[in-house]
Formats: sequence, structure tokens, C-alpha cells
Amino acid sequence: MAECIFCKIIKGDIPSAKVYEDDLVYAFLDISPINHGHALVIPKEHHESSATVPEETAGRMFRVASRVGVALKRKYDWDAFNLHLADGTAAGQVVNHVHLHVVPRGVEDGFRWNWRQLKYEDGQMAEIAGELAARVNADLAGK
Repeated sequence: MAECIFCKIIKGDIPSAKVYEDDLVYAFLDISPINHGHALVIPKEHHESSATVPEETAGRMFRVASRVGVALKRKYDWDAFNLHLADGTAAGQVVNHVHLHVVPRGVEDGFRWNWRQLKYEDGQMAEIAGELAARVNADLAGK
């Protein structure tokens, strides 16, 4: 996609601090990090949703992201890391090119995910799980 900032980064039209690159994915440091070392792993092909990323590429994204996270922990003494993917603007996706955040974390880094925790009503969890299972199994069977 011509106007996509991540596609421009992959082409070299916009500079980036590259961490890793292969035939399927590109990893680079986020210019507005939550913590220093915060990286993004993106598919080289333009995909706006994780639902359209080929399975091999999605697997590579997660493999590379986990290796980046481990490298951050070992080299820079971080305690842990988060992998975060927002799919769609309602989920917080800002750039419409799938990207997986690798966020290094420390026990006292001061960052907190602002997640709420809801409760299910009686039977609601089983009902939702059953409906989702049917849809996911149907989608995966249709490969």
C-alpha cells in the first residue's frame, strides 16, 4: 500500500532502527516506546488485519517477537516482556498494517495496562465458548 508508513519503512523510504529482517517479517524499534527497547514486528506484505496474514508469516512474527523479547531480557536485564497486537481501530490499532509490539517490562517500570475485569452471568461463559468454538472450527475446517 503506497501510503502506509510501515510499507515505506520496509522499502527503506523512511529510516528505522532495524532489529531483524528476513523474507517474511521486519522488526524495528518503536519511535515512541513504552520502555526503551520496545520493538515492532511486522509482516513485509501489507495486511491491515491479523485475520488476513498467512499462517507461516503470523507464526514467524510471533517467533521473532519472542526472540526479541528474550534478547531484551538477557542483554538489558528486563524482568519480562509483553507481546501486544491490536486488530482494528477500536482495539487501539493506530497504523493500519498489522504489527506485533514487543514491550520489555520491569517490575517497577511504572506502566500499567488499563484493563477492566467483567463477570459472566450464569451460563453465559459456556454459551459464548460454544458459539465461538463452532465458528472457529468452521473457519479452520474451511482452509
